[in-house]
Amino acid sequence: MKRATRGDAGSAIVDFVLVASLVTLLFAGVVQLALVQHIRNTLTDCASEGARFGALADRTPEDGADRTRDLIRVSLAPRFAQDVEADVIVADGVEMVEVRVTAPLPLVGLLGPADALTVRGHAVREQP
Repeated sequence: MKRATRGDAGSAIVDFVLVASLVTLLFAGVVQLALVQHIRNTLTDCASEGARFGALADRTPEDGADRTRDLIRVSLAPRFAQDVEADVIVADGVEMVEVRVTAPLPLVGLLGPADALTVRGHAVREQP
């Protein structure tokens, strides 16, 4: 067997460290992207459910906003439920309840800029 020359000694360790760090960063980026998508989808679902609740004949849009806050607190964390608004809007001649949630956008773990993510939920308002 032929021995490796002195110039190649230890190069496998350096290659491993460089490739492993690159793969680790790539993996962390994919996990962070999945976290952002999960939070966005959860907030959208909570806003839609709150809009449906507020659109019931015996409810008000504020009831829908309260329902949305409760769902977000249970699903994610209370800090994501700090800015929730509900209004009655008219779209194409139809009264609808719109619930808007403005929350932090998680860029590093769950930390990120406040008020960077806005989602909306809509539901047709029932007539009493």
